[in-house]
Amino acid sequence: MELDSKIPEGPLAEKWARHKFGLKLVNPANKRKYDIIVVGTGLAGASAAASLAELGYNVKAFTFHDSARRAHSIAAQGGINAAKNYQNDGDSVFRLFYDTIKGGDYRAREGNVYRLAEVSVNIIDQCVAQGVPFAREYGGLLANRSFGGAQVSRTFYARGQTGQQLLLGAYHALSRQVANGKVKLITRTEMLDVIVVDGKARGIITRNLLTGAIESHSAHAVLLCTGGYGNVFYLSTNAMNSNVTAAWRAHKKGAYFGNPCYTQIHPTCIPVKGDYQSKLTLMSESLRNDGRVWVPKSQQDAEKIRKGQIKANDIPEDARDYFLERRYPSFGNLVPRDVASRNAKYVCDEGRGVAPTGLAVYLDFADAIRRDGRKTIEAKYGNLFEMYEKIVGDNPYETPMMIYPAVHYTMGGLWVDYNLMTTIPGLYALGEANFSDHGANRLGASALMQGLADGYFVIPYTIGDYLATIGPGDKIAVDHPAFKEGEQRIHDMNNRLLSIKGSKTVDEYHKALGHIMWDYCGMSRNAEGLKKAKKMIQELRAEFWQNVRVLGTNEEMNQSLEHAGRVADFLELGELMVDDALHREESCGGHFREEYQTEEGEAKRDDANFTYVAAWEYTGDNKPEVLHKEELEFENVKLTQRSYK
Repeated sequence: MELDSKIPEGPLAEKWARHKFGLKLVNPANKRKYDIIVVGTGLAGASAAASLAELGYNVKAFTFHDSARRAHSIAAQGGINAAKNYQNDGDSVFRLFYDTIKGGDYRAREGNVYRLAEVSVNIIDQCVAQGVPFAREYGGLLANRSFGGAQVSRTFYARGQTGQQLLLGAYHALSRQVANGKVKLITRTEMLDVIVVDGKARGIITRNLLTGAIESHSAHAVLLCTGGYGNVFYLSTNAMNSNVTAAWRAHKKGAYFGNPCYTQIHPTCIPVKGDYQSKLTLMSESLRNDGRVWVPKSQQDAEKIRKGQIKANDIPEDARDYFLERRYPSFGNLVPRDVASRNAKYVCDEGRGVAPTGLAVYLDFADAIRRDGRKTIEAKYGNLFEMYEKIVGDNPYETPMMIYPAVHYTMGGLWVDYNLMTTIPGLYALGEANFSDHGANRLGASALMQGLADGYFVIPYTIGDYLATIGPGDKIAVDHPAFKEGEQRIHDMNNRLLSIKGSKTVDEYHKALGHIMWDYCGMSRNAEGLKKAKKMIQELRAEFWQNVRVLGTNEEMNQSLEHAGRVADFLELGELMVDDALHREESCGGHFREEYQTEEGEAKRDDANFTYVAAWEYTGDNKPEVLHKEELEFENVKLTQRSYK
C-alpha cells in the first residue's frame, strides 16, 4: 500500500487554509445523521467529542475511568506552547515550527508541524474562553515561561497543574454536550477490537469493566484518542492503566504503526527507589527554568553522598559540575529532553550519581531562591515542591531535588495522514495515540498543544471529508456477522487467558518485559543488545501463554484479566519496537544507537538513508512485519546537525 500523507501543495503558511477549503463538507442537516465513536476522554478525546457534538454529529465517547476527568492528561504539569509572542522576545509561528522540527531531530513532517504551530494561538484563546486559569502577569496579561529546546518564553501554564486545568476546560465542553444529548458518555468500558467491514472501520468491541460483558458499538467513523504506550517499560510516568491495547488491536486489523521505537525519556523524574515500585513520578520540566542541574566533580564526593557521609549542601561550589551549563552554554539547563537525559546518564555511568543507587543528579534551586525569594519560587512551583517532599521526604527549598530520567512519552503510534486518518478508512488516531508531529523527540509543553489541536481544530474539519463520501446510510448494524465474530474472538482470548492457570502473575511478566525494554531499548541501544532483546521477548511471550496465572472469571469485574490482555499486547509491541530500533541504523532524538554518535557523544543522523517515517504493517501472529516508508521532504528548513551549544 502506498503511503499518501495528503500533505497539500503550496507555500507552507498556506497549506492548512488551502486544504480546509478543498475538503468536502457535510451540511448541518446531515450531520445529525452520522454517528461517531471516540475512544478515550483525555485532552484529544474530550476536545474532539465536544467539538464534533457541537457541530451536530452524534457521538459515543468511551473511557475506562469512572469519569472523563480522570484521564492521564491531568498529570501534565508544566504548560502548553503557543506562538503568541506575548513576551516580545522574537517568537513567531515559524520559530515554533522550526524549534519543533529541530527538536524532533528532523524526523517529522513540515506540513503537520507548521499546522500545529499555526493553530497553537487559537488553542489559548479557546481555553481562556472556557475559564482555564492560566497564570497572569501583574498587569493581567497571560504569563509565559521557557521550556527545553527553545530560547523564547512561549509556554502558558497554570502553576504546576496545567494538564488538569486544560482537561477541566475540555471536560466542561464535553459535559455540556452530554447534557444536550449529543454525546453519550460510556464509562468503565475498555475497547478491545475495531471492526472493519469492506475495508472501512465500522465500530468497536468493548468490555464492560464492572460486569465483564462483551458489547458491540457501530458508527460511521471511529476516533482513537487512547494515549501512548510508555508502560511497555513497566516503570514510566504514565498512569498504571495507560496501555497500547486499542491502538495495537487496530494495528492488527490493518492500521500501520509508525516509528514505534521513538520513545521519550524525561530528564526530571523522581529516581527509582526499589523493586516494589509500580510507577514513577514526573517533576515538571518547568523546574529547569530555575533549577540548576549538577553532580559532584569527583567520584569520591559522589560516593560519600551515596553512603550518607555528607550531604549535597556540603559540596562547595568549585567542586560541583553544572554539566548541562558546561556542555551547552547557549541553552544550559533548557536543552531538549533527549539531550538532558543522555547527559544525566553519562555522569551517572561515570560514577558521579548521587542517590544510594547511583542513579540520580541534583536539581538545585538555591540560586533562584537567593535571587527571587522563596515566595516567588513557591508561587511558580509550590505544588510540585509539596509533591516531591511527600514522596521523597526532603524539603527542596532547603535541599536540592534528586532527579533521574524515566520513560514519559511515545512519539511513535498509529500512522496517520494529514487528515489524522490511519491506513484503515474511517479510523482516526488523535493525540499521543498517533505517530504525532514530534519526530524523534518531543519538545516540552507540546503534548497538550497537539492533543487539543487535533481535537479542537483539525478533526472537526477533516472528518467531514470522509463522511461526505460514504453517506449517512452507510452504517453497519451491530447484528452484522463481523461484530458477532469480533465478540467471539474476545471471548476466546479471555477464556484462553483464564484457562492457562500457570504459576506466574501477570505483573511478573510485565516487570520482566519492562527490564528487557529499559536495558536494551531504553536511553541507548546497540545492535547486539537489540538482537538479544528480541530473542528474550519472544521467549518471554511464549512462556506467558503457557504459564501466566489469571484469577477470577470472564463475566465479572476482573482487573487481573484486564491487565493480562494489556500485557499480551505489550509483549507483541515490545518486539516491534526492538525491530524498529534495530533497522534504523542512525541516532536521532530519543533513538540513540551507540554505534552512531559524534565524537562528543551527540546523536548522529544518517539523512541520506533514514529521512523517512517507518510505518509497519502487521502480517500475522509470529510473522515479521512489513516496513513501509513515508519519505520526509524538507523545503523550509535545512537539515543540520543539532547543536544547543
